[in-house]
Amino acid sequence: MGCASCASNGNGAPRGCKSNGTCGTDSCNKLTVFDWLGNMELPSGKKPFSIVEVRFKNSRKGFYQLPAGLAVAVGDPVITEMDNGYDLGLVTLTGELVRFQMKKKNITEDSEEVTAILRKANQTEIDKWHAYRDKEPEVQKRAREIAMGLGLEMKLSDVEFRGDGKKATFYYTAEGRVDFRQLIKDMAQAFSIRIEMRQIGLRQEASRLGGIGSCGRELCCSTWLTDYRSVSTAAARYQQLSLNPLKLAGQCGKLKCCLNYELDAYRSALKSFPKAEVKLETEKGIGVFQKMDIFKEQLWYAYKGEWMHWHQLSLEAVQEIIDKNKKKEKVASLEEYTDQKTLSGDEKDPVVFENVVGQDNLNRFDRPKRPNNKRKNKRKNNRRRNNA
Repeated sequence: MGCASCASNGNGAPRGCKSNGTCGTDSCNKLTVFDWLGNMELPSGKKPFSIVEVRFKNSRKGFYQLPAGLAVAVGDPVITEMDNGYDLGLVTLTGELVRFQMKKKNITEDSEEVTAILRKANQTEIDKWHAYRDKEPEVQKRAREIAMGLGLEMKLSDVEFRGDGKKATFYYTAEGRVDFRQLIKDMAQAFSIRIEMRQIGLRQEASRLGGIGSCGRELCCSTWLTDYRSVSTAAARYQQLSLNPLKLAGQCGKLKCCLNYELDAYRSALKSFPKAEVKLETEKGIGVFQKMDIFKEQLWYAYKGEWMHWHQLSLEAVQEIIDKNKKKEKVASLEEYTDQKTLSGDEKDPVVFENVVGQDNLNRFDRPKRPNNKRKNKRKNNRRRNNA
């Protein structure tokens, strides 16, 4: 129930996605928190927590103090106190779980960030709020035209009207510093409202706009991720991934945040592996590291000068050879420690899994081509005429 499409119609039934998922206009499930304490009763004599969580457009949230005697539920539109006006938002969380969310974000009950809720929104204020929300795409398009006319190197990614319609916040991304003083004057004259420009990063832009990632799921930054940690190419190197920008970059153009999810597990597993610079000294020659399989604990080495012939060794065997090299002892050869045959450039790894679907010919879906006998008949007729 987070956007105009999901609001109730005249009969009281929900519209849009009908609360069954994301409707695509405002991403109803952006950064939602499941209230697992909602069905539990408070101990006798304890009052419910008087602060609730309110969500505005996209992922913008805040904590607000309830006035005495006002009871709200999740999904109720409320009027919040703002400077020189008010704003309208939806209650997304109530009860004791709000206390945990505030503790997670290091916000105390007497903090200045916790403002007050004035009252519940009436139908006139809700209709007014929907009208301003419907104007946002048109205003955004016009603002982009004004910015392009001034030659500013910036991208206006989103526009958010306040509930009373007296102020609009324009979110933009830019590589450098932008002088938008003239832009504010032109937009204030064109729209007759107060203008606030707020610069956001590329990850914040992706979280506000939302979308589907290459994994087929909604973007993590727009559904549950709030901590945008920096991602470096070292995370891909630890996980033995090819440094392909097309595969490692997300919709924001930066490295995918999911590269950090399993990074700690890979780093702890790599502690038992020898470094790539370590060489294996044998009587037959010096073995140089080629690649590794972290999950199977397998490593491949090749002799100097014989780069096309790789020898597959287990992690235990490699550690044994390194221990002997530290004692100034050389092993006879790498072949003594490998259980499988040596792989050459012309040979392939043994097939572990065969894809039956992949072996089938996809041309079976095509219509069979009819033999073209017209040309053959013409050639025969021409030969007969020439012979005659």
